[in-house]
Amino acid sequence: MRQDTNDTKITRLRKRIDWLLLYLSLGCAIAILAHTGYQEHFYLDNWFNQGIIVLFYCITCVLCIRAVSNFLVRKSLLKSRYPELALALYFILIILDRQFHLLFPYNDPAWVYLGFFAVFIVELSKNVLFFDRFYFSPTLLFIISFLFMIFIGTVLLLLPNVMVGPPLNFVDALFMATSAVCITGLTVVDVSADFTSFGQTILIVLVQLGGLGIMTFTGFFGYFFSGGFSYKNQLMYTELLGEKKLNSVIGTLLKIIFVTLLFEAIGAILIFQSTSDKLFPSVHDHFFFAVFHAISAFCNAGFSTVRDGLYHPSLRFNSSLHMVLALLFILGGLGFTIVFNTFTFIKRWIKNFYFKLVHHRPFKYRPWVINFNARLIGYTSLFLLVLGTLAIFILESGHSLSHYDTTWAKLIDAFFIGATPRSAGLSPIDPNTLRLSSIFILLWLMWIGASPGSTGGGIKTTTFAVATLNLFSLAKGKDHIEIFRRGISRDSVRRAFAVIALSIIGIGLCIFGLTLTDGDKNPIALVFESFSAYNTVGLSMGITSTLTRGGRIILILAMFIGRVGALTLLLAFIKKRPLQNYRYPEENILF
Repeated sequence: MRQDTNDTKITRLRKRIDWLLLYLSLGCAIAILAHTGYQEHFYLDNWFNQGIIVLFYCITCVLCIRAVSNFLVRKSLLKSRYPELALALYFILIILDRQFHLLFPYNDPAWVYLGFFAVFIVELSKNVLFFDRFYFSPTLLFIISFLFMIFIGTVLLLLPNVMVGPPLNFVDALFMATSAVCITGLTVVDVSADFTSFGQTILIVLVQLGGLGIMTFTGFFGYFFSGGFSYKNQLMYTELLGEKKLNSVIGTLLKIIFVTLLFEAIGAILIFQSTSDKLFPSVHDHFFFAVFHAISAFCNAGFSTVRDGLYHPSLRFNSSLHMVLALLFILGGLGFTIVFNTFTFIKRWIKNFYFKLVHHRPFKYRPWVINFNARLIGYTSLFLLVLGTLAIFILESGHSLSHYDTTWAKLIDAFFIGATPRSAGLSPIDPNTLRLSSIFILLWLMWIGASPGSTGGGIKTTTFAVATLNLFSLAKGKDHIEIFRRGISRDSVRRAFAVIALSIIGIGLCIFGLTLTDGDKNPIALVFESFSAYNTVGLSMGITSTLTRGGRIILILAMFIGRVGALTLLLAFIKKRPLQNYRYPEENILF
């Protein structure tokens, strides 16, 4: 009984400490962003540096008190003791380093700032998990999270130090924030020349959060630092992640974060190795270039820190770099489902070969290692990649690809150009130099986009596959769709055609709006811009920065609707009718 009373007191103390840390870290994060985003007077700068160190010591003390209290509570009541202890040790390590210069001899304040942001993210994540107390549907919460990120991104991009010259106006800051969060890549300013390193960092952080979703990150940190998920949390994340099994939500969440960071880290290393140090003023700039482009490529964003992107003379003929970036945005566009399934498949075959060679055991064949959706996505993506590559290679070999010396180099860039419209946005060729027939191929590929559960946009490969299979089924006189010895449900067919109809309406309205606001521009360029914005691709024929304010607002709406999905918006805001127990007589429609 006495132990239970002590546990209750410590739990109440922990809750007060958690709220104290949340507000302290929030205030420090705002102060750091304001300090970094504004040019301040020398004396204010000195006061800030002294004050932030004092707060750092205070938060370290609070973290240590919480870490000690963790071990006074019974283990069954607290599962987050070790992650919180690690966070406290980080703060202690930084303090020891500032006193004795153990690791970083220059006392870089970035490590102090990182500690504040880490505490804020952790404490915010704990509180985000309490959304299950409110009657928010997961779909509505998904939309709200994107609106929240766009708002925060807009505020940050309005800071003066984001730009080399004058700060962005509100519409341009909103446009850039929406383009980053919705992982599009369209820009109204030159990111390489007009943005400072601080602004580029904000941009790529928004891309990372937008690519995976802020709910994924907060769920990841909240799980570790709050000790687990409640049942309602698990139900909410089941719908957000598209999981069917309740007990696999946590594992899927951790896999998504792990796979993303792993591929981005490998991509950054390969990009660093495939580019020369002579192209950059310092190793730091070279490293930042590699990390920025790895995140941008895997998240299918299309931003670049180099003027003209991959069309820059120093990168235009770098085939090894193009191949690395292409593999990154293809992996990001495939979706986590097929990545997980492929990993399981490869791991199982490696085990089979190992036991066969070492222990002489027979192979174990288990059906459906790669599930139905992964097969459909894999075959459709392969078909589109091959078709796009061959189409661009045939159409552009004697045109925009004629400046390449070898057939292999032409084939690599044809592969890149055939893959990048599927929501990537990076291109080693100016779209204005392409044939009109090639532009129509790009428009078609942009419309299809990437796969479900990925960082890409478009109507998705599965929607295109279902619609195509339905056409073949009608031609054969079948009343249902069959593939891989499985039938596709009528609900899936209805959803596929709803997505297609809504995308046509959305793109059509975007084109119509741009003809009203920017009718003086090339009609093909306006169509290209509309497809790129709605399908979150990022390719442009160079008119984005010349659009009127009304045209930019139209593209902002197109990017947001394209990212969250028009069908998702309808499901979130249109009230569902109760299930009715009757049906009207059916009639056949003339076609």
